[in-house]
Amino acid sequence: MNTLLQDLRYCVRQLIKTPAFSLTAIVSLTLGIGATTAVFSVIYAILMNPYPYAAPDRMIHMRLLDSAGHEGGFGLTGGQYQSIKKSAAVEDAFAEDDWNLTLTAGDLPEDVNGVYLTSNAFQFFGVPTALGRGLLASDAIDGRDPQPIVVLSYKLWQRYFGSNPSVIGKPLQLVRKTYTIVGVAAPRFTWGDGDVYLPLKITQDRTRAFYVGLRLKPGVSHQAADAALEPLVKQFRAETPTHFPTGQFKLHVVGLNEDFVKRLGGTLYLLFCAVAFLLLIGCGNVSILQLARGTSRQHEFALRAAIGANRLRLVRQMLVEALLLSLTGAGLGILLANRLTRIIADLLPKYSFPHEAAIQLNLPVLLFSVALAIVSGILFGLWPSLQLSRPDLVQIMQASTRRVTGGLRGRTINTALIAGQIALTLVMVAGAGATMRGFLRLLQTPLGYDPHNVMSVGIPVHDGAYPTWAARSGYFEQLLRRTRDVPGVATAAISTNATPPANGWNTPIEIMGESPRDNQKVRVNFVSQGYFPILRIPLEQGRLWDEAENHHAARVAVINETMARRYFPVGAIGNSLRVPEMKNQPPFMLTAAGDGPWLQIIGVIGDKRDDGLRDPILPEMFVPYTLSVGVWTQILVRSQTSPLGLLHAIGKQVNSVDAEQQISGHVQDLEHWIQDQPEWEQEHLTTWLFGAFAILALALAATGLYSVVAFSVAQRTNEFGIRMALGAQPKDVLRVVFTSAVVSVGSGLIAGVILTLGLSNVLAKWAEGSSRDTLILLGTTMLLTFVAALACAVPARRASTIDPVQALRYE
Repeated sequence: MNTLLQDLRYCVRQLIKTPAFSLTAIVSLTLGIGATTAVFSVIYAILMNPYPYAAPDRMIHMRLLDSAGHEGGFGLTGGQYQSIKKSAAVEDAFAEDDWNLTLTAGDLPEDVNGVYLTSNAFQFFGVPTALGRGLLASDAIDGRDPQPIVVLSYKLWQRYFGSNPSVIGKPLQLVRKTYTIVGVAAPRFTWGDGDVYLPLKITQDRTRAFYVGLRLKPGVSHQAADAALEPLVKQFRAETPTHFPTGQFKLHVVGLNEDFVKRLGGTLYLLFCAVAFLLLIGCGNVSILQLARGTSRQHEFALRAAIGANRLRLVRQMLVEALLLSLTGAGLGILLANRLTRIIADLLPKYSFPHEAAIQLNLPVLLFSVALAIVSGILFGLWPSLQLSRPDLVQIMQASTRRVTGGLRGRTINTALIAGQIALTLVMVAGAGATMRGFLRLLQTPLGYDPHNVMSVGIPVHDGAYPTWAARSGYFEQLLRRTRDVPGVATAAISTNATPPANGWNTPIEIMGESPRDNQKVRVNFVSQGYFPILRIPLEQGRLWDEAENHHAARVAVINETMARRYFPVGAIGNSLRVPEMKNQPPFMLTAAGDGPWLQIIGVIGDKRDDGLRDPILPEMFVPYTLSVGVWTQILVRSQTSPLGLLHAIGKQVNSVDAEQQISGHVQDLEHWIQDQPEWEQEHLTTWLFGAFAILALALAATGLYSVVAFSVAQRTNEFGIRMALGAQPKDVLRVVFTSAVVSVGSGLIAGVILTLGLSNVLAKWAEGSSRDTLILLGTTMLLTFVAALACAVPARRASTIDPVQALRYE
C-alpha cells in the first residue's frame, strides 16, 4: 500500500509538471467518458429499468393481430374482466377507463386526465403512494357507486397544490362533483399519464368496455399466454362483437416495454456505438500522448532500471498514472454527463418512451462510469506501459542516433493509432452526414396541406352532457360560431378526428354494386365544410359539401386521390358507399337519423400525409361531422399570426357557451404537432447527437494527429537540421513532414471507407439516409483530409523554419 501511495504521489507531481499533456489527456477522456455515460444513462432508464412497478417483466398488454399483420387493441366488459382474471396463466389483473375531467381554478376550467382504476390497481402495481393511500376495495364495492375519493398524481399535486403536505382530506371539485383527496401518487407513478386516479365501477353492462392489464404467473412465457388466453378472447368476441374488429385475428401479448424498445431501442444503441467510438478515439489520443511523453522519459526509465527497478514496478507506475488520468476524466465526465443527459432527454421523442422512466444519473450509471474509467485507463495505458518498461540501455546511450532516425518503432505505433482514429472518425462523420441528409429530406416531405398558423383546440364532452344528437351537434355548431367571432381568427372548422399529421378511423367499407373485398378499409374522417380551406387542401374533382348540407347531416362524402385510384379507377364521382361500423352507440357516438346508410361521393381532394411523414398515404374519406357526433371533437383555427396567442380568448368563448367546458388536449399549432411525430423527433435526435459526437471525434482525431506530428518533428530536429545544412529547402522539409503523415491519414481513410460501407446497413435500419451515398463518402473524405492537413500545418511549418546551427547543437 505504501508503494502504491508513493507511485500515486509521484504521478501527481509528474502530471502537474506537464500541464499541456495532462489537460489534453483529461479533456479527451472527459468527453469520451461523459458522452458514453450520458447515453448509457438514457439506455438504462428507458430500456433496462423503465418502470417502478412490481414484476414489470411479467406485465403484458393484449393485442389482436389481423391477417395483414396489423396490431390493434380491444376492450373487455366487466364480466369478461372477471373471467380472464381467473385464467390459469394470469397472476393478477386490473381494469382501466379514462376520461377528460374539469378542474376549476382561476377564470377558466382546467382540463385534467382522469384515470379510473379497479380498486386492486395500486396493489397490482406495487408502488406506495407519496402521501396518504391508494385505492382500496372499499372504494368500489360491487353493485354500488364508487366512493367520491381521488388520488392525485405527483405533478398535479405540485402544480395545483404547491406540494402542500396537508392536502390529504381536502375537497376537489371535478365536473360538478366534490371528491375527497385520499392520497398523492409517487413521482414515478404516471400510469396512463393520469392527473387524477379514481375508483372504477365494474358493472355487467355489455355496452361498456375497459382496458384490461395482466400480470402473468412466474414462468409463463408470452407464447404460453397466447395459447391460454386466445380461446377466452374468441369467446368474448362471440359475446360482444362490437368491441372487437371484424375479420380473422389471433391474440398477441406484448411486454410492457416492448413497443418502446421497438421504437427507440435501435436508435439508442446506435448512439451508444457512436459514443463508444468517441471514447476509443479519446483513448487513442491519450495513448499517443503517453507514448510521446514516455519516449522523452526513457533516460529516466533506464536509470531506474539500472539501479534495480524491475519491469513490473515500471508498468505499475505507468498504469497508476493512466488510471489517475482516467478517474479524473470520469469525475469530470460525470459532471458533463449530468448535463448531457438532460439535453438528450429533451430531444427524445415524447411518445416513444415510458413516462415512468427516470432519466438521470443514479448508482448503476455511476458504477458504469467508474468501470468505464478503469477499462479506459487499462486500454490506453497498458500498451504504452509495456512498450516503455523495457528500456534498452545501449540504445539510450546512443541517443543521438535515435534522434536522427526519430524512433522507428514509436512512429509505427503512432501511425497505427492515428489510422485507427481517422477510420473511426470517418465512420462517425459519414454517419452524421447520412442522418443529416435524411433529416433534410424529411423536412422537405410534401404534406399536402398547409399547417402554418393553424391550431387545434380539443373539446371533450362531459359524461352525461348533451345526450341527444340534436343537442350535441347544436353544441358543436355553437362553439364553432363563437370561435369564429374571436378577433384575430381568420376562419375555423370542426375536425372530430381528422387533425393531421395522424388522424382518421380505419374501418371497413362497402361499395354499392360490388362484392366486399378482403381488407377493404379506409380512413374515415368527420369534419365540417371549412376543414378543407383551412388546411388549403386542393379540390381535384367535383365539389365540397356546403354549410346547409353539414347542418342537416347530408349523406355525402369526399375522398382522397389514393382512394379514388384504388377503388374507383374509372371515376369516383357519383358512386355510393357505406361504413357498416358507423352506428349509433350512445353516449359515445350519436348518429343522425337519415335516408339510409349509403353515402354519395361528391368530390376528390389531393392526397395529404395523415399516417406519419414516411408511411405510404392510405385511402381516406371525409364526411360531415354531423353524421356521427362523439364525446370528443376538435376546433381547427387559422389565424394571421401565431394562433397560440388567441388560446385564452378562444377559451373564454368556449366557456361562455358552457361554463364548465374546458379546452383539452395537446394544444399547439400543427407545425409543432408535426415535430412531435416519432419519426420527426427520432431523426432530429439522431441528427443532432450524431452531428455533435462527430464534431467531437473530428476535434479529438485532429488533436491526436497534431500531437503525433509535433512529437515527430521534435524527435527529428537533428535530422531536419542535417538535411537543411546539406542544402535542403524549407519546402523539402514540409514535404517530408506531410509525407510521413500521409501514410497514417491515408490508411485511416481507406479503413474508414471500408468500415463505413460495412456498417451502412446497420445505420440505415435506425436512421433515414445511407452512408453508402457517394457524395457523403466523398465529402467526408475531403473534410477529414482538410482537417488532417490543418493539424499537420503548424508543426510542419515549425520544422521548415529550423535553424540548422541550433539543430546541430541540440544534442
